[in-house]
Amino acid sequence: MSTIIKNHNSTDHQSIYDVIISGAGPVGLFLACELALAKCSVLILEKAENEHSSLKQLPFGIRGLNAPSIEALYCRGLLEDLQIHKRIKNPHLKQGANRQGGHFAGIVFYDDNIDTTQWKYRLPGATETSLISEMEELERIFTRRAETLGVTIRRGQAITDFHQTENGVTVQSADQSFQAKWLVGCDGSRSIVRKLAGFEFAGTEPEFTGYSTKIDLLDPEKLSPGRNVTPTGMYLQSQPGYVIIQDFDSGAFHHSKKPVTLDHVQEVLRRVSNTDVTVTALHIATTWTDRARQATSYRNGRVLLAGDAAHIHAPLGGQGLNLGLGDAMNLGWKLAATIKGEAPEDLLNSYDTERYPIGEQVLDWSRAQVAIMKPNPHAQALNAIFRDLMNTRDGATYFASRVWGINTHYNLGSNHPLPGRSVPNFQLENGTTIGELMHYGHGILLDFDADVSLKTYVDEYSDQIKYIAGPAREQLGLSALLIRPDGIIAWASDEKPDYTDLHQAIARWFTVNSKIKQ
Repeated sequence: MSTIIKNHNSTDHQSIYDVIISGAGPVGLFLACELALAKCSVLILEKAENEHSSLKQLPFGIRGLNAPSIEALYCRGLLEDLQIHKRIKNPHLKQGANRQGGHFAGIVFYDDNIDTTQWKYRLPGATETSLISEMEELERIFTRRAETLGVTIRRGQAITDFHQTENGVTVQSADQSFQAKWLVGCDGSRSIVRKLAGFEFAGTEPEFTGYSTKIDLLDPEKLSPGRNVTPTGMYLQSQPGYVIIQDFDSGAFHHSKKPVTLDHVQEVLRRVSNTDVTVTALHIATTWTDRARQATSYRNGRVLLAGDAAHIHAPLGGQGLNLGLGDAMNLGWKLAATIKGEAPEDLLNSYDTERYPIGEQVLDWSRAQVAIMKPNPHAQALNAIFRDLMNTRDGATYFASRVWGINTHYNLGSNHPLPGRSVPNFQLENGTTIGELMHYGHGILLDFDADVSLKTYVDEYSDQIKYIAGPAREQLGLSALLIRPDGIIAWASDEKPDYTDLHQAIARWFTVNSKIKQ
């Protein structure tokens, strides 16, 4: 699949890769795994020389994985590798009978107030709705899988320039150059790929400066544990000494690029917490904002964006990582099919049309939280109304479904309610689950009725679609399903299959008239 070429800026020989990915964070690594699973050659260029970061190892590095992310890991056989959630509980959530399920703008919803019967497509054998992990744990798991699949990872090599043509991309990293058919920017909110490619990054400016700090306090008892919304901002103490602060200064301090000093942290913390707490030592401090921006398109020729390179927003509720992992799961199989010449026309463009609206929703979700956290009477009035709504059963269920991504849905233009949703984790009579059958990233035609004519029909596409027949323990009244490699239902039938609709779904997602490699 690759050709050896001479690098004129180096004495080394190297391949023309199918894909070069900028950034070895969770999104870039997971995307590399998806591409390599489909037998594509992948090079990751990462500017940081060391994959370990003190921030990743602290409570600030803890992230909540939502239902689509957990399902994606399960479908690729990676979920069992997560260990942190087995040892510790989410430090932001109180445990017990009335366990906190999550929050919206610091307003908590509780597990026992959620009506899960409203989620009729989540079967009893479904994966968890939320789990905690750490950035370092995810990167370690994805790196191990990527290297096993043959991905090349080069650290300490930032992309400095690139040039694309109709046939490929030449990437420059200092005095070295690399060639690939495609380039994907997974290099974070300050993405060099996004900037060099000229993507428009539209959105809104920040309302606050956020601080993530590790500090020593003379009198830690003066700060309340957990998340505290105050008349002047918000502070969160997940563990003694680990404090996050939101100061509504329109992002002024973050943009000033001034050093974060002990005296400054103490001044902000005292003002926001309305206490005279004393900071005796400052070990780590970083700032961030709620700036919310999104690339107006995720593709420019042979250059694509995913994760924070495509969209940024306030890290309220941990939506950013999940949004990026969803990008990678959606893009991976589509780009691989394009490279292998198995992609129908416009398959790759569906990455943008499907993921852009999901990103747009998350950005608005973040903006809405900021709007009711602002320290003014109007926001406080709205906050009180949201608090009342979230204390109702329907309200808690709605917010849980949004925070956990339960109702994530792509509009595939079907009248059936299932296409565009993640496939329920059906368990076949032999005990095998659909998630286990998806480890290798193939499409699946799931035929509950073992219809011989349906098998004969789909056998023509056996190189892209695996035929699985047999009843499931709970079938939801369905007779057959067509499942994309990313676990999204492409077609569903309640009764005797409509072959016209099935043919259109296969042609849309799996077949191609020309076998010319892209």
